[in-house]
Amino acid sequence: MSVTSPNGSAEAASRALWASTVAFTASFAVWTIFAIIGIGIRDELDLSETQFGLLVGTPILSGSLSRLFLGMWSDRYGGRKIFAALMFISAAATFALIWADSYPKMLLAGLVVGLAGGTFSVGVPYVSRFFSPERQGTALGIFGAGNVGAAVTKFLAPFVMVAMGWRGVAEVWAIGLALTAVVFLLVTKDEPADTARPPEAFLDQFKVLVHAQVWRFSLYYFFVFGGFVALALWLPHYLVSTYGLSLASAGMLAAFYSVPASLFRIYGGVLSDRYGARAVLYWTFAVGVVATFMLSYPPTTYIIEGIREPIRFSTSMGLAPFLVIMFVLGFFMSLGKAAVYKHVPVYYPHEVGAVGGLVGMIGGLGGFLLPVAFGVLEDLTGVRTACFALLFLVAVASLIWMHVSVLSLNREKAQPEALAAAPARPLGDARSAVAAPDERSTPEQAAQKEQEARDPHLLTDWRPEDTEFWESTGRAIARRNLWISTYCLALAFAVWQLWSIVAAWLPAAGFNFTSNQLFWLAAAPGISGATLRIFYSFLVPVFGGRLWTALSTGLLLIPAFGLGYAVQNPETPYLIFLALALLCGFGGGNFASSVSNISFFFPRKEKGRALAINSGIGNIGVSVMQMVVPIVISMGIFGYLSGSPQTTPDGATVWLQNAGFFWVPLIAAGVIAAWFGMDDIASAKASFTEQMIIFRNLHTWVMCWLYTGTFGTFIGMSAAFPLLTRLVFPQADALHYAFVGPLVGALSRAFSGGLSDRLGGERVSFWVFVSMTVFTLLLIWGLSIESFTIFFSMTLLLFFASGVGNASTFQMVPGIIARVIDAQTPHATVEERRHQAEFESAAITGFISAIAAYGGFYIPKAFGTSIAVTGSADAALYGFAAFFITCALATWYFYTGPRGLFRTTEPRA
Repeated sequence: MSVTSPNGSAEAASRALWASTVAFTASFAVWTIFAIIGIGIRDELDLSETQFGLLVGTPILSGSLSRLFLGMWSDRYGGRKIFAALMFISAAATFALIWADSYPKMLLAGLVVGLAGGTFSVGVPYVSRFFSPERQGTALGIFGAGNVGAAVTKFLAPFVMVAMGWRGVAEVWAIGLALTAVVFLLVTKDEPADTARPPEAFLDQFKVLVHAQVWRFSLYYFFVFGGFVALALWLPHYLVSTYGLSLASAGMLAAFYSVPASLFRIYGGVLSDRYGARAVLYWTFAVGVVATFMLSYPPTTYIIEGIREPIRFSTSMGLAPFLVIMFVLGFFMSLGKAAVYKHVPVYYPHEVGAVGGLVGMIGGLGGFLLPVAFGVLEDLTGVRTACFALLFLVAVASLIWMHVSVLSLNREKAQPEALAAAPARPLGDARSAVAAPDERSTPEQAAQKEQEARDPHLLTDWRPEDTEFWESTGRAIARRNLWISTYCLALAFAVWQLWSIVAAWLPAAGFNFTSNQLFWLAAAPGISGATLRIFYSFLVPVFGGRLWTALSTGLLLIPAFGLGYAVQNPETPYLIFLALALLCGFGGGNFASSVSNISFFFPRKEKGRALAINSGIGNIGVSVMQMVVPIVISMGIFGYLSGSPQTTPDGATVWLQNAGFFWVPLIAAGVIAAWFGMDDIASAKASFTEQMIIFRNLHTWVMCWLYTGTFGTFIGMSAAFPLLTRLVFPQADALHYAFVGPLVGALSRAFSGGLSDRLGGERVSFWVFVSMTVFTLLLIWGLSIESFTIFFSMTLLLFFASGVGNASTFQMVPGIIARVIDAQTPHATVEERRHQAEFESAAITGFISAIAAYGGFYIPKAFGTSIAVTGSADAALYGFAAFFITCALATWYFYTGPRGLFRTTEPRA
């Protein structure tokens, strides 16, 4: 192996590599010591599963959080000294465990013991500087094989624990680590200095962490390393609990995972050097998805109603196949660990400490968070294989993000003319963000990109503002994408608000839930959908509208199927219903990405109408659902395939499962239409970092407040109205016409865009908030006199006003951003300012829709809490009226008043 610095030698490099590997092995053995002694501590202190998970994860937490700073300090002060210091400190803390006699003291000692795990981020830059880039993958693979320290602990600690107790293990491991630190100092030398550039200030080292690629690598390492540490800690407990093994046997058999997950990291480095880290990671995640899926399937008993008698059979995974799959999983995770750290010095040769520290920190946090999550999931679900189900989700997310990023890079390479023609997005002033490239060019990437064929769904020449292009080509393409997007969005809204109807039917189907629990089911999709919107609003420029529309629509199948199965058994736990309600939030997230995607297709003169159609007709999905579900649950439209019906207290027969199953074929059709009928725009690409510029704009947050007043009211009342009506006016059969309110709101939004164009969205918004305040107060009056007519009429007027306000607030955004950019970038060209305004408007539109969607949570929850505490909905309604008043005042102060933006600036020509 060649040395990178003339100050070093092959002998010094070899000593540094092998001594560091041994030191890291000893450190890792101490870092994972709680996997064995934790079982003795659990029995001594009588800990719960969650407490046990926290105990074994505490050292992982401190070792992970320290990695970022330790890596930076290694770059700055030298890895050898810091490596040795960490070993001495960890050894002292491990020895101090023998005096800990309570759970808090154990946790405190564990935090210091965890510093042993931080040695990895010190060792990576230390070892890498001794070797040339073409050999760093192998060298770091050898060093990373020190993970085998976990297997050392599993093999030896149980026997020491039997002979000396768990405190004896702590004594022996502490002494061994201290002796290893002494030997390490005696046989190693300081690493060769990096003379390529002077050392950076400490705070400057954080700049590289804005790259999206760094966080993507971190997710990879969260799975391959965090998952490894988590399973290394969890497997002895899992084997004892699931297969009834002794602690000694469980510790030894757990090595079927720990050993291949450690030693084969060396081979992973060799493969990464030879074939490329990307190919290795593809295999790692693909096998990880299959293996964790197989491991996550719990032991299950099936009962088939046979002709003569029920036929029973069970499926479960025996110990032998379990160990084989764990060996395979460990093998590929070891390859993946080496592949991730092959990337780091190649892409970031001068920031190995900072980048390697962050990647290691996130991976290490996985080792802390995952065991805690395993314990919590086991306590909540009672299913031991839930830990593997969680790892399955992480593996799927890693594989999808990597593949999408690779496709994005290939599109950029295949279409250089599109990228060259697109105006530079950052304008180079105080408002602009520094573009963070997702990948740095390497020969491997260049060769890979050249092999990619042209994507027929990628629009490289897209000029909607060019009248001739728009009339001859653009309009037809844009309209096709609009109508497919609108159809998918309508389905998303339908699934998002399913529980607004299903929750009202659950008592009749035999489910004994309280009114507050039912309001929680109606509100839960609101909070999860709103949270997902925050992320969805930035994903179209990153992944492309076509792929993201197809994927996000396909995710709706999960809650649709889940609801259909869960409602068939009155014994289904409430926790399952709450989880399914949260999963319906997938539908709520789609709105942010949908409006962001469609805004790129249309010229400014047609953008408002297109967004109104997409949003307004998409909103109709709520009213369609509330109209269709009462019909489809009254008939067995799927026959025996949908299961048995339920009988209500009044003797009626309902198929409540059809509320979920009905949407499955429609969702499948939407996925197919999106994948084969939609397109991506090559110039509408941006990293997360570039889009973060919107958070520095005050108007982003003002519009979040205003749009919450309009759309939050629409979606919140849509979720709450059926259940509220059934509780407040039980004599009224509101479930059969609950769809009218959302329909009115959706139609008023779709057809009121022209009003905002003529009068100005800011003026319309002001009077919308004034009218909503009046309607809310009249609604309170209607409840006080128990008049269903006034209650229903005022609710419809609230829906109507909220729909008009939805259109008017969206219409305000492009005008606000155009004025702000004109004022702050006067020296930019007209085309640059136009492009920047469109880019920021799309991002802001998506983001404010995310924040406003929380109305789908707080309005139903406010009603539920108000009724539970005071016995009426008045308190919640008074709160809403006060909120509408603040919206009117904000609109006047910032936009329509004497000092408002629309009064002090001229509109762009």
